[in-house]
Amino acid sequence: MNRSGSLYIEKNSIFHKLDGSVKLLMMIIWTIFIFMFMDARVFLIMLIIGFGFILIAKLPFKSIAPLIVFIFIFTIFNSLLLFIVTPAYGSTLAGKYTALVNFHGYKLTYETLFYAITLSLKYLSIIPLTIIFIFTTHPSKFASSLNRVGISYKVAYAVNIALRYIPDVKDEVKNIVNAQQARGIAFKKGDAPFYKILKNYTIILFPLIISSLNRIEVVSNAMELRGFGINKKRTWYNRENLRSLDIIFIILFVLLLVIGLILKKNIFTHFWYPW
Repeated sequence: MNRSGSLYIEKNSIFHKLDGSVKLLMMIIWTIFIFMFMDARVFLIMLIIGFGFILIAKLPFKSIAPLIVFIFIFTIFNSLLLFIVTPAYGSTLAGKYTALVNFHGYKLTYETLFYAITLSLKYLSIIPLTIIFIFTTHPSKFASSLNRVGISYKVAYAVNIALRYIPDVKDEVKNIVNAQQARGIAFKKGDAPFYKILKNYTIILFPLIISSLNRIEVVSNAMELRGFGINKKRTWYNRENLRSLDIIFIILFVLLLVIGLILKKNIFTHFWYPW
């Protein structure tokens, strides 16, 4: 987190030099490319490339770890839900049925297990470009670049504020948790059973919402006093022209999308199951 209060981490890397709108386009194309396939081989390759990008961006692991952990936990819960609701769905896609668990009418297949692994790899492979976009894009520069590509400056500024206030919400959660702990409510492992700790975390939602609404009111009043939104256009202090580096990355990712469409049509047409 930098002095502006955003998640932006100031480094001197090739991704930090890219325009914010270009990185947004890269993230969108990357996500579209990933969602075109259901093939673990593709996702592994994209994961390796993506985390190579993160190394090039010189982002400290400590800063990006919470987002990775969140997505990892999400994939685990998603897989568990898949096992419960559709334990034979992978067999339908693979055209094979190999029982892994058969217990009182509940039948989980190897194909569904592999499908869950493939689905998890799909979600995980989206992480790298999302991380690069979030942690290498300064909110003000990103807002101005959005406005340049035709998006209303009001929408662009709303995105700017959202990016800036993510760390503030995180700090507010810490303050509320500390206040509740001072009242004897358990939030740490070992102080109470897991289900009790999970229930206690739901307690902080209401004060967090109230605090966020108060912050929204303060910001909206300040913007209204400054006449925000009166004019149809506005100038930007941080606006920069697209450079050759930006054009190169646009071309590369458009080519990635074209290659993805060709591969989807001719090679990776269905769910891949190796056995």
